[in-house]
Amino acid sequence: MAILSEQEAKIVISKALGFSGSDEIFVSLKGENNGNIRYAGNSVSTSGETSNISLSVTSVFGKKSGTATTSELDEEAIRKVVSRAEELARLAPDNPEYVKGLQAQQFQPTPSFFTSTDQIDADYRAQGALHSIESGKKAGLNVAGFIQNASGFTAIGNDKGLFGYNKASSVNFSATVRTEDGSGSGYAAQDYNDSAHLNIKSATDIAVQKALASSKARALEPGKYTVILEPQAGQELLRNLVSSFDARSAEEGRSFLSKKGGGTRLGEKLFDEKVTIYSDPFHRDIPSLPFSPDPGDGRPIEKTVWVEKGVVKNLSYSRYWADKKSVKPIVAAGGFIFEGGTKSLAELIKNTERGILVTRLWYIRAVDPQTLLYTGLTRDGTFYIENGQIKYPVKNFRFNESPVIMLNNLEEAGIPQRVRGSLVPPLKIRDFTFTSLSDAV
Repeated sequence: MAILSEQEAKIVISKALGFSGSDEIFVSLKGENNGNIRYAGNSVSTSGETSNISLSVTSVFGKKSGTATTSELDEEAIRKVVSRAEELARLAPDNPEYVKGLQAQQFQPTPSFFTSTDQIDADYRAQGALHSIESGKKAGLNVAGFIQNASGFTAIGNDKGLFGYNKASSVNFSATVRTEDGSGSGYAAQDYNDSAHLNIKSATDIAVQKALASSKARALEPGKYTVILEPQAGQELLRNLVSSFDARSAEEGRSFLSKKGGGTRLGEKLFDEKVTIYSDPFHRDIPSLPFSPDPGDGRPIEKTVWVEKGVVKNLSYSRYWADKKSVKPIVAAGGFIFEGGTKSLAELIKNTERGILVTRLWYIRAVDPQTLLYTGLTRDGTFYIENGQIKYPVKNFRFNESPVIMLNNLEEAGIPQRVRGSLVPPLKIRDFTFTSLSDAV
């Protein structure tokens, strides 16, 4: 029941539209089947499956809007949720930034649904957990991990003829492996739309190697170092960067893209010329929704280049802000693609005279939004590199760094890998700032 066909979704949305007595109505319908297994200390702790469906109705009177949601799809439930949304809309204050709903749009489905992932069951997850646990136990290590799969659909519609539908599937895996004495830790993760690409055992083996290799780390003085950020380490700083490409924040002086005296830095070269970042819902490796599902929206999501050879090429615009500025509205990036090079992580290490290899960054917090300065910690395997070889593990650091400065200090980018719905290469960065040591593993 959780995954409706396009025709079934259209029938439900049409019923909601038919019950409407408001000036405008926007309907969102989502369903998902979800399964998971969690393990720690080399033993499974929880597992389960859920099936959810949700119908959300936003009704509008003038510039007043109200939203109500239900998980029931019979006619009476649909009638009630529409009535409730209208009741809330009448009580709401005017929204000065309200924009009228869109007319019908053209959407193409994205290649985001795979039968292989949709057919994952409890046995599959149990076998995956077993392979992961056994990989660690053979080395005398403790393994904790999580496997989750999901299949679902999203459909939207309004009273002006707008209708969109898309199916998607995903599988996510992560594992943390630790030595018995707690002095070494390794981490690995994979995520795909198509589970045929997932290899839980090989990913866990990497975490096992990191745990063994990171034991009994030495202390290095904090300071500025050449670092190689593995994709897991670089992706969160890059995600924070890409999510900051908002035109309104820039034009109101609240962003690193704000220009002193007013305006934005659109068209300026702010990064090294090796930096090109774009988003594309139809990309074969990270497909996503082809439309914006937000209430009152429904715009098609197109391929958008955010940075090209270091130059800021586009900013995202809400429909309201785009109308105000008389420009084309652009949907903000979800997943992104950072174009890399042709070198592997091993090759980047081999070409490094002295530096630090960082497996992962975590506990990242903003320090200054106008410079995108962040602080956080390394974890799960940090290593000293000398003359192209990993020499020994080092204690974790706290860092203070901005991805803006980081991408001006980019020396090389390797082959991109999928990480949390984006494609991120390993990055070799000079003068990365470590401010203090951390005893945490």
